[in-house]
Amino acid sequence: MTHRRNFLKSITLLGAAVALPTHHLLAEGITPPKPVGDGLFTISYMQELHRTPKPPRTITIPDVGEYKVLKGDFHMHTLFSDGHVMPRDRVAEAVENGLDVISITDHIEYHPYFTGGKLKLAEDNDDHNRSYNLAQADAEKNNLILVRGTEITKSEWHFNAIFIQDVNTIAAEVTDWQKMIAVAVEQGGFVHWNHPSWIDGTPDTPPFGLKRGEPMRFHTEIEEVCARGHLHGIEVFNGVSYYPIVLDWCNERDLAPIANSDIHPSEWNVYGQQNLRRPMTLVLAKDRSHDSVREAFFAKRTVGWAADMIFGRPEWVEKLFRSCVEIKKEINGLSLRNTSDIPCVIEVDGRSYPLATLGATTNLPGSPKLTVSNWFVGTNKPLEIAE
Repeated sequence: MTHRRNFLKSITLLGAAVALPTHHLLAEGITPPKPVGDGLFTISYMQELHRTPKPPRTITIPDVGEYKVLKGDFHMHTLFSDGHVMPRDRVAEAVENGLDVISITDHIEYHPYFTGGKLKLAEDNDDHNRSYNLAQADAEKNNLILVRGTEITKSEWHFNAIFIQDVNTIAAEVTDWQKMIAVAVEQGGFVHWNHPSWIDGTPDTPPFGLKRGEPMRFHTEIEEVCARGHLHGIEVFNGVSYYPIVLDWCNERDLAPIANSDIHPSEWNVYGQQNLRRPMTLVLAKDRSHDSVREAFFAKRTVGWAADMIFGRPEWVEKLFRSCVEIKKEINGLSLRNTSDIPCVIEVDGRSYPLATLGATTNLPGSPKLTVSNWFVGTNKPLEIAE
């Protein structure tokens, strides 16, 4: 009898233990699955397990006079140098982000996955046009402008050459970085200096900066490249790093300011999904075409946008602002309406008035001058609008 009572007690406890998970699931609002089908066929759970896809983002920026404002990133890496993704992934990320144009700029000199890296993707990497060629079909399918480019990496000097014809011809001069730049220019390429703080070691994102704490300089070697007409622009923003002094260099030397991601991992791992604060270059182009983007670069019609800041040469920053923001004089002061996705912070008489994306603000004090404190036209010099 004792054995029978112990047996029944054990069965009761076991039943309670088995019931606990189901009770817990029901308490969480999750219904345990019921048997489906006869077990002989695959059952898809795609709808339950896949994330809800986001449509490609639309970034609203009105035309600036006769020019379209195209959104681009002109410094990106793939597994064909030291990036972590394939070329077609860069295309997919750009489309999801609402970009109009990109350039994949894999290093000529540095491709660890081919030479000595743990992952060997091919016997060699003699074809330096490979990343462009692999991305081209996907770019065309998605109406994304793809610009052929590469990064020239010689010790402390890093340059991107974009709108070039053939990377292999540039790579043939790999022992002489200045000759490589010359060949890129002969091909009609646009050359810009990347992350200009690296040589001086000013604070940057670890592990990039050399941390010597020296102020940034426009070096003699860069002056020589510039004097030959072989330098056309400089990155004002790279990755997560901002170089305010570069705006003055661009203004003084007639160079184009550029903002790029220099992305190596996936977009998701660096900036998350559709992060409107990630760096991009706004290109004021005559139309949405490769040739128009190239013409705009050489005409210096570029403006950087990153971390809720706009930065560029005064003429184009002001024209961009006047295209994006409508200013009206009212009885009680000024009203402003932002017709773009670019945020603004307006200062009047020492007081700040946020102007949200596609938003409006009213009852600002009447003033002959407005300061746009997050739009810059020089080193720590915000845009001023005279009314």
